[in-house]
Amino acid sequence: MTEMLPPALILIAAAILIGPFKGHFRTLVLLAAPLLTLWTIWQVPDGVVTTMPFLNYTIEPVEGSALRRLFATVFAVMALVGGLYAFRVAKWYELAAGYAYAAGAIGVCFAGDLITLFLFWELMALFSTVVVWCGGTAAARAAGMRYAIMHLFGGIILKVGIEGVGVHTGSFDIQPMLATSFDTWMILIGILINAAAPPVSAWLSDAYPEASPTGSVFLSAFTTKTAVLALILLFPGEGILVWIGIFMIIYGIIFALLENDIRRILAFSVVNQVGFMVCAVGIGTEMALNGAAAHAFAHIIYKGLLFMCAGAVIYRTGFSKCTDLGGLFRTMPLTAICGIIGALSISGFPLTSGFTTKTMISQAVADEGMITVYLLLAAASAGVFLHAGIKFPWFVFFQKDSGLRPKDAPWNMAVAMIIFSALCLFIGIFPETFYQLLPYENNYVPYKAGKVLFYVQLLLFSGLAFFLLLPLMKRTLTISLDTDWLWRVMFRKIGETTFNTVAYVGSRLETKAQATAGNLAALAKRHLSSSNSPESFGVFSRTWAIGTTALWVVVLLTVYALVYFT
Repeated sequence: MTEMLPPALILIAAAILIGPFKGHFRTLVLLAAPLLTLWTIWQVPDGVVTTMPFLNYTIEPVEGSALRRLFATVFAVMALVGGLYAFRVAKWYELAAGYAYAAGAIGVCFAGDLITLFLFWELMALFSTVVVWCGGTAAARAAGMRYAIMHLFGGIILKVGIEGVGVHTGSFDIQPMLATSFDTWMILIGILINAAAPPVSAWLSDAYPEASPTGSVFLSAFTTKTAVLALILLFPGEGILVWIGIFMIIYGIIFALLENDIRRILAFSVVNQVGFMVCAVGIGTEMALNGAAAHAFAHIIYKGLLFMCAGAVIYRTGFSKCTDLGGLFRTMPLTAICGIIGALSISGFPLTSGFTTKTMISQAVADEGMITVYLLLAAASAGVFLHAGIKFPWFVFFQKDSGLRPKDAPWNMAVAMIIFSALCLFIGIFPETFYQLLPYENNYVPYKAGKVLFYVQLLLFSGLAFFLLLPLMKRTLTISLDTDWLWRVMFRKIGETTFNTVAYVGSRLETKAQATAGNLAALAKRHLSSSNSPESFGVFSRTWAIGTTALWVVVLLTVYALVYFT
């Protein structure tokens, strides 16, 4: 029985039409499909809307709730603005893959059962890999292959957990659970792989910078945030997530500070920001879950904005390393302004979206009396300001002039960046309007004098530290080793060494076997050979006298009898 088709099908249809349609018709599809999807999202009521049989089960492709609509809304907005940003530059197949990727994310949002969630989950993995490959370089193809392997591995783990839950509970319904059995642990691990939780997070910083400047914008939005949604739906209050989130935050800050490539800085920053959300899910209170959902919403917008700014710079200059850039504010002022707004938002500066969402998580931690976690989050906020709030705009737009004089972003990229910049400021200035979309009742007031003063002081002192330590912050042409070194280098070398060792041992054994076979052949020839001359017969080729033969027969029979009857 079908009562309402999944909203994701609209974007899937758009992805199919993008190829055949050209010119203004393609542009119409690109802009109209996300808008129609957005309208459909808000037609989905609370509760299970659609059911249908699948094998011996009843699945629920569409289930509505405030949380699900919130995530689906920002995914649709991302598809719309991302399509606007990319349509004059990206190839049609990249646009089609990006929209199918967004459709998978929206499908996950409304999945009422684990089977539907898994199907859309794998749809995302498939088309996000295509987006990486659309980078068009050998490095993009290699990174895409590693990306696909990691996500297929994560999908297998997730599927094992889902099958286990179905077998042991008889239900595939999405409902809160705890990691107390093998099945639930497998589901949690499968989700955390998509959330880019270390030590299996290197797929993100490996693949995202290798995509095209437009493809990176799509990649920044969907995979990790659908994982956050899945954690909210399935594992709210799972205590281990608090410390996994803290580790993600610290890990992301350290590697972003070390990085030279501007998109790799932002990629590590994704890990860092998702860590805040994962930590909030682990706390599990209504305010913490509101904070996780709100921060995911805000993060998609400001991180998309930062990737758009980075993409515009790469598109206009052809360079992506901090050591090659600098002084671009002279000829790319709009991109610089939008980049600063995105940087302030990710840092949680007052009057930006990051402040109104990130501080909600900190307040939830304080309400639970988790002082250590609260202090770590405060320190992490300063670290974010160092690597994203200051480092990214400073080295790209304001450091020593690189001599580059590129044009500012094309008009469609500029409009997309302006839309996201406006949303960052709107959420920061009018948080009460945004809070009405949150899944739980919210009484949080972000703008209190003490809180604003605390964060302003924290961020300003962080900025002071950056400029005092600027000689140490300057990047060089180095490579930061991540955990992917294990399987890209160490495991490969172990495999090569093992193969060479086995080949060497096999070669020596083969030589020894050939020598032994030669010796045996010579021995056989010596004892079994016959020739025209009876004197040269081998011992077993000679003619024996009948008496000698009879004697040997008696001896052998006697030995046999003794052995048999002993």
